[in-house]
Amino acid sequence: MSVAETAVPDPTAPAAPTSPPVRRPPFRRPAPGVLAAGTWLALVALAALLLPLLPWFDPLHGDFAHPSAVPGPGHWLGTDAAGRDVLQRTVAGARASFAVAGLTIAVGLLGGGALGLAAGWFRGPVDKAIGFATDLLMSVPSLILVMITVALRGPSLTVIGSLIGLFTVPHFTRVVRAVVLSLSERGFVQAARMIGTAPLRILRREVVPHVAPVALTFAFTATTVAIVAEGSLSFLGFGLRPPEPSWGGIIAEGRTTLGSAPWISLAPAAVLCLTVLALNYLGEQLRSKGGRG
Repeated sequence: MSVAETAVPDPTAPAAPTSPPVRRPPFRRPAPGVLAAGTWLALVALAALLLPLLPWFDPLHGDFAHPSAVPGPGHWLGTDAAGRDVLQRTVAGARASFAVAGLTIAVGLLGGGALGLAAGWFRGPVDKAIGFATDLLMSVPSLILVMITVALRGPSLTVIGSLIGLFTVPHFTRVVRAVVLSLSERGFVQAARMIGTAPLRILRREVVPHVAPVALTFAFTATTVAIVAEGSLSFLGFGLRPPEPSWGGIIAEGRTTLGSAPWISLAPAAVLCLTVLALNYLGEQLRSKGGRG
């Protein structure tokens, strides 16, 4: 019976090649501006979502013992002429603005995205028909039409957000259409066509993943438009009915007391401006990175 010999490695044999260690990409700290803008938006969003859940939160409650009180402990942003806390009303106004912005993006992104995909992919008569419809919609004085509709239907977040979203559809359509026209000439799309892949499958697998980042980047601009438009409508009296708080409505309520109680208008105006500035800055940063990519 033979004994199996134990294999002894040859010390003169060359060492087996080893794979290079996997290097993780270095962590890049966000730029100070991006960090500041993101932090501000996170604070405003968290305040709008969480503070209304607290039992003492009541933006409609009036402290009649302290009307137009200056900012200080107990009322950190002061009170308005009816003794209502300006900080609580500003937070509640943020909920209204974000609700309108969210509905605007939903309508504009879904409607404009679908139209842009159809126009850029099918071209020809479909592209011309969609182009004519978007040009026609863009020629309508949007703010005036929204005010007329709100006057007839009554003010509500659903009506205001849907109407503002309708007027962002042409802009989303043009952005998505331009990207689809560029992608349709790329090699991977042409290859998918040559092997007989169904058009809807090409759109879903090859086109939409490349269109989505561009459309979402443009959504930052549409969000600022929605917030400013809602504030403008409320300031003109076509937003939520008082005493329901909105940024534009609070600013309008305090304009008669700018000389004696400027904090009533300045507090929501400052929050509105900083929020729009943060959204614009983040959107610009995303666009610049996308352009370099």
